[in-house]
Formats: sequence, structure tokens, C-alpha cells
Amino acid sequence: MSHTSSLGINAFMAELIAKNPAEPEFHQAVHEVVESLDSFLDENPKYKHARILERIVEPERIIMFRVPWVNDKGEMCVNRGYRIEMNSAIGPYKGGLRFHPTVNLGILKFLAFEQVFKNSLTTLPMGGGKGGSDFDPKGKSDNEVMRFCQSFMTELYRHIGPNTDVPAGDIGVGGREIGFLYGQYKRIKNEFTGVLTGKGLNYGGSVIRPEATGYGTVYFAQEMLSTRQDSFKGKTVLVSGSGNVAQFAVEKVTELGGKVVTLSDSSGYIYDPEGIDSDKLKFVMYLKNTKRARIKEYADKYGVKYVENERPWGEKGEIALPCATQNELNEVEAIKLVQNGCYCVSEGANMPSTPEAVQHFLDKRILFGPGKAANAGGVAVSGLEMTQNSMRISWTREEVDQRLQVIMKSIHDTCTQYGTKDDGFINYVDGANIGGFVKVADSMLSQGAV
Repeated sequence: MSHTSSLGINAFMAELIAKNPAEPEFHQAVHEVVESLDSFLDENPKYKHARILERIVEPERIIMFRVPWVNDKGEMCVNRGYRIEMNSAIGPYKGGLRFHPTVNLGILKFLAFEQVFKNSLTTLPMGGGKGGSDFDPKGKSDNEVMRFCQSFMTELYRHIGPNTDVPAGDIGVGGREIGFLYGQYKRIKNEFTGVLTGKGLNYGGSVIRPEATGYGTVYFAQEMLSTRQDSFKGKTVLVSGSGNVAQFAVEKVTELGGKVVTLSDSSGYIYDPEGIDSDKLKFVMYLKNTKRARIKEYADKYGVKYVENERPWGEKGEIALPCATQNELNEVEAIKLVQNGCYCVSEGANMPSTPEAVQHFLDKRILFGPGKAANAGGVAVSGLEMTQNSMRISWTREEVDQRLQVIMKSIHDTCTQYGTKDDGFINYVDGANIGGFVKVADSMLSQGAV
């Protein structure tokens, strides 16, 4: 990187940080994109002239509101709700709702910013947004979750719509929550429209939507491996997390002949050297989706190793799929992974690797698929759900899975197009950032000063 351009990046970042203080995840996400775009913008001054970068980091709209609700003891509780409508240059805002105590403005801005590029890469007409609340669904009864969701939607409904902003689920927002939110929207608006994705199959949902993020992450890894004439067959795979994304990543890896040996949650991780087969995965799904318990119970049931308050990145495996949450894989762990023979990392979560970890993977020339490319399968199938809702039809499982594979392949092709270096190494981080940027930036140029 030239001295002048790094000065330019530093000045840009200093201004961004001054305008958006105490939002480290947002700063991190922007910095990664700006670094990737640096020389590309020098070669394409039209984007600089139109100040596209300055516009793209500023949300079009931020909505913050209070969410009062009554718990089962009859006590009044208050949470804070958000929706960040980041960019609508190529379509209605699209992105998940996250219910988790850590939710704040900075985290949602980072997620909304990433979403803009991710949605652009899917080739579908979707802008970027994100929202949620600091509400914690863990330990709450179904009735408490319902009352919270109804109160949340009573404010949110006026800001969203099938052609304006189409939220989906994310951490803490699964089928149950989407159902309660959708019911309240329908009740207030008196219309049955595709305003949320991730709906139940019997009321407008799409097959493969629950599986899509996990499957897509594995399909993307498969595409990366194929550039080296390699595959999942016979490989040991480390997966973090044990929620929706992790579960279906395990399912697809197993189907493709790989062996998943780890899963984790916020309390620790399990290591099963025999591999998590389909029967064990059924137990994980029951444990997490129905019983809503800790992964430690897996270790107790199957008599395998459980490590408290640790993440699985010290174990041996050729492929790693971080599917838990942001910044869950640091530089020390990245070094350990590569030393232990890992040469392919595909991010199922959003920004799970710290910048130092990403740099180590790139320095070591391993296959590294960043979240905005590798986990775009979820939002891709959300886009397909929107299409099915608009047409009032349902596609079969095979049709949706086929379309998902085609989309993941085209995302990989875009990353290859913009990320292949002179020596043939594919920098998927640069490829995803530049490829995602171009479509949004060109649309913004076409639409003038908006």
C-alpha cells in the first residue's frame, strides 16, 4: 500500500470514528472494506469524485425505539429496539433482526454495512439493513417472547414493508419469533404480504431457508477447495457454534464426506473424535432448538471431551467453519489452526475472525472465505422467499437447493474475478469487498445525489 493512500485511509477512518464513537465493530468492518478498495478507487476515480465511500458508510436511516412489555410475573420490562436502513440502491432493505443482550447501535451498524455488500454479491435485488433489540429470549417463556415480539412489531411495522424493508431472523430470532412478529404485523396492517422472511412453510416460508446459511457456507468452502482440486471427502472439520448455522453446516459437511468433530456455545466446546453423525446431530437439534440447553449435555451423553470457556480452534482439522458470532477467532487461535494443518476457513458467522486472524490466514495463503461471501446463502434464500411470496408460489426443495448452489458459485466467481492476484492467489476478502461494492456504487452513481 502506498504511503499516500494509507494516509487517505487513516484520514477517512479518523473522520468515521469521530462521527461514530464507541462503535468498534462498525469501525472494524468499514476499515476492512476501505483497505480492500484502496487501489481500486485510485484506478476508478469516478467513485471518489462522487464520494461514494462517504455516502455508503452513512446509514440512509436509523430507527431507535423503546419496547415495553409485561413478563409472566406481571412486571413491566423495557428494552430498546433498532432498525438500521443502510442502503437501498439496488433494492428494498434486507437483513436480519437480532435479539441478544449485546445488541447495540455499533454492532447493528457493522452488520447492516456488511449486509449491503453481501446482498449485492447474491445477484438478487436487495439493499442492506439490520435490526434487533437487547432483549434476551434465553430463559423466557413462549408467552413472554410473544408479548415482547408483539410490542416490538407495534413500532417496527410503520417502517417496513414488502417493497421497503424486509427483515428476517438472526441470533435469537428463529421460527418462533418470526411467527409472533408476522402475526402482529398482519394484525396491524390487515394484509398478508411477504414482509418478513424465515416464515413457517405453511404461511409463506421457503424450503431450505433454515438450512441456507449453513449449507451455503459449506458450498462456498467446496468451491474454494475445488480451485485446488480438493473436496470435503475424508477431511476433519472444526465447527463453532451450535445454533441454526452450525447445525446445518454439520449436516452438509457429513453429506459431502467430511467429519465434524467440534461444536460450541457460550459456555465451552465439545470434541468428538468419532465425528458428529446424523443421529448425534438430531440430538444437538433437540438440545438446542427444543430443550434450549447447553452443549455440555452432548459431552455427558456421548462421553466425549468438553472444554469449559474455550473455543474449538486449538483442535486439529483441515477445515474450519466459524459459525458462532463476531470476533470469535483471534490471531493466536489462527496461528494454532494453521500450525495444526488447517488450510481452509469459511465463515458461517458475520466477521467471526479478528483483523489480525484474517491477516494471518492471508499471509499463510490459505483458502479464506469471508462472511459476506461465505455466509450469503441465508440472505440469498430469503431473497428467493421474497420472489416466491411476490409470485404466490412455492418451489420444491430441489429447486431452492439448486438455486442456492448456483448463487454460491456465482459469488465465488465474483470473488475470483476481483480477488485473483498476479501470482494466482485468490484473496477472497478483496474479491468480496470490491465485487460487492461495484454493483451498489454503480447504482448509486446512476441515481444521482441520493
